[in-house]
Amino acid sequence: MKPLPAGWVRRPFPGGVLCVPERLAAAAGRTWFDPARPGALPVGEGGRQAAWFVDGDHGPAVLRHYRRGGLRARLGRESYLWLGAARVRALAEVRALVHLRSAGVRVPEPLGAAYWRSGLFYRNAILIARIAGARALAGRLDQADPAAVARAIGAMHAAGVLHADLNAYNILFDDRDQVWLIDFDRARLVVVSSEQRRKNLLRLRRSLVKVAGARGAQWWDALDLAYRRFAG
Repeated sequence: MKPLPAGWVRRPFPGGVLCVPERLAAAAGRTWFDPARPGALPVGEGGRQAAWFVDGDHGPAVLRHYRRGGLRARLGRESYLWLGAARVRALAEVRALVHLRSAGVRVPEPLGAAYWRSGLFYRNAILIARIAGARALAGRLDQADPAAVARAIGAMHAAGVLHADLNAYNILFDDRDQVWLIDFDRARLVVVSSEQRRKNLLRLRRSLVKVAGARGAQWWDALDLAYRRFAG
């Protein structure tokens, strides 16, 4: 079993396990991961309708349940084959976030993860700190600085993390106009090759073109130029 990040603990409950930082362990409970909890509000953008804004002892946060898309959703929108705790997607994302934060990359703080076993399958969820005043790149291309976004993506790659779904909704700006990267489900901790970097950036280009057409492509061209200068 891959260890949890330093300072994290496991807490079993009937049917599942939650994992949280030690500083939150005394207050944590399974209700933290319940989207029906009082005050939970659906996130308007992205998330496959499986993310909610929540508040509690953990502070302002976003709760996200892992949900399949595409043809695999026919097997169950939230059901994943159990391959051991080391392969739980929520815990893998926690490890990626902790790694990136330790490298100085601006990503949300993970506040907890949980999984529920049911025979050969499991469900899981993650809780991350909310970014104050966050707005997605998709909604603010006219104000977004391509160089700032390029530096953020380059820092992620330099830290050895390959984003699985870099798109216009997974790049956020906070209330101080700082760039944040989010949604590290299926992210890989690797030495990121030049080819992998390029594929990551081209995936973002497709998303920008889908969102904003020719304007999105033009904005990406500026980002691409800045990234080449940043990454050398």
